[in-house]
Amino acid sequence: MDALQRLLAIEEIKTVKARYFRALDQKDEALMREVFADDVELDYRGATTDPATGYNFAGDATDVVHRGGDHSARLVVAAMAGIVSVHHASTPEIEILDEKNARAIWPMADRLTFGENSPIRAMIGYGYYHETYVHERGKWRIRTLRLTRLRLDFLPR
Repeated sequence: MDALQRLLAIEEIKTVKARYFRALDQKDEALMREVFADDVELDYRGATTDPATGYNFAGDATDVVHRGGDHSARLVVAAMAGIVSVHHASTPEIEILDEKNARAIWPMADRLTFGENSPIRAMIGYGYYHETYVHERGKWRIRTLRLTRLRLDFLPR
């Protein structure tokens, strides 16, 4: 892979991540499915646990690793139902491993605002997405995703 191909792959991976966030915030299952590889593996374990206090807002809801593009797209969109969210990532570290595989670490921040039935009003989080990508069906797609947290701030009702 030459330098131009590498740069194009990096830009395509940035676009995939932007689409993931848009699909997440807009609860768009079809777009979410498009960004996931067929054999995607999502690992949100600990994503709702504050590292400083150990408080876990979602209990065991984030204790399972999910697999498969169709299942994962449905699951992520369903989990965000009734939540107003805004997700942002900043400058990633992207490494192109070969013509079909890449990996990245994305610094991130998100804000989730919950409905009236939630024990908290909002959650503001900071951390990293650790991801791998595969070039599949003519596009780069997320193959594995692991969200780790540095900090979570919970806003009470």
